Amino acid sequence: MAARGDNRVLRKPVFVKVEDLKPGTEGHNLVVKVLKSDVVLEKGAAASSHLRSSRIAECLVGDETATILFTARNDQVDLMRPGTTLVLRNAKIDMFKGCMRLAVDKWGRIDVTEPATFVVKEDNNLSSIEYELVDVAND
Repeated sequence: MAARGDNRVLRKPVFVKVEDLKPGTEGHNLVVKVLKSDVVLEKGAAASSHLRSSRIAECLVGDETATILFTARNDQVDLMRPGTTLVLRNAKIDMFKGCMRLAVDKWGRIDVTEPATFVVKEDNNLSSIEYELVDVAND
């Protein structure tokens, strides 16, 4: 809270490319373009008034280096229109059935930005690579 006299200095965000994403990592800042968006779950109003409806969409996003599936939740689904350029802040990699999925939780942010000039490299989909957890024995 710099307004209250804190001497903290805000750091400039470091943006990474999609091809640099690795399983189990977090804190990524990216500029991506939405290629397609498919709603996979849409639950209507719940029986209780204090429970809210939920929507989940799988969206293919990418930049000039690669593509990856992004899991959009609730209000994020409305931002995921094909052709839209987004700035993802504090994104993380979730693993789903051994494959990487990009997500932004409550600690992150999604902003619509100016249309990107790059052409998305669609033949390098990081979500199509299946990873396997291997235990390494310490001898």
